[in-house]
Amino acid sequence: MFTPVITSITNLCLGCLLLVLCSLSSEAADGPDCSRPFTLALHEHGLLYSADTNTGIDKDFSDELIRRSGCKVNVNVMPRARIWQLIESGALDFSLSGITNSERNRFAAFAWYFSNKYYLLVRKDANVKQLADLDRNDHFQLGVIRSFRYGESANRLVDRLQAANRVSQANGLAPLYQTLFLNRIQGMIIEPFDSSALEEKKLSAITNLIEFNDPAVPHGLIMSKKSLTFAEQKKWRDIVNTMRSDGTVRRIFEKYFTSDIATAMTDFQTPP
Repeated sequence: MFTPVITSITNLCLGCLLLVLCSLSSEAADGPDCSRPFTLALHEHGLLYSADTNTGIDKDFSDELIRRSGCKVNVNVMPRARIWQLIESGALDFSLSGITNSERNRFAAFAWYFSNKYYLLVRKDANVKQLADLDRNDHFQLGVIRSFRYGESANRLVDRLQAANRVSQANGLAPLYQTLFLNRIQGMIIEPFDSSALEEKKLSAITNLIEFNDPAVPHGLIMSKKSLTFAEQKKWRDIVNTMRSDGTVRRIFEKYFTSDIATAMTDFQTPP
């Protein structure tokens, strides 16, 4: 008399198991193809990443991105110029906090996760109160990080001074700060991630900040078009978009900034 009941329960359990397996299969199909290991490069840049402590916004972001993907991703630290070269060749799959331009759009795709403005940090003794003052100061030397691009106004300034042989390049922030202290350069372009350095008494005592009159510039996960198909790029972008929509990205930024600043940097209109 119990046989029909047992059979019904068994069939019900099998049905539930099939539903679970189908759901798992669907999730796997929607996620990235993890059939090979990937490569991701971090670059040292203020609060984005410090190799000395192995901490930073991009480290936290990459850890969560990798966890959600379910893929094996080998992470290394490289200079920014080298990163762009490897992304273009397809020898590197991912990097972080990248901004786009027409040249980079040829070989890289992006998944945006924050946005910020740029500032000109200048020595007080350079007598530069506004951007227009730079045109009246032939001795002003600007320091930039090699392969970095910025907002439109900042890019125009860099290009103009570069043409006049008034730009010094370095591989990172530390050497730029050193040359600024030595007065070998009189200014450099910085982002909010560098604000911790501004809090140092020695630096704040000799510098001023001038804001570029540009909208905030989106930064994102950089994906190599040569190593990732369009369909796979979308799967990684979907992970990033989910991390934004569920508040994960904002919470990461709140570890390093006040809540208001973190919200302003992570709550923005995604570019087309």
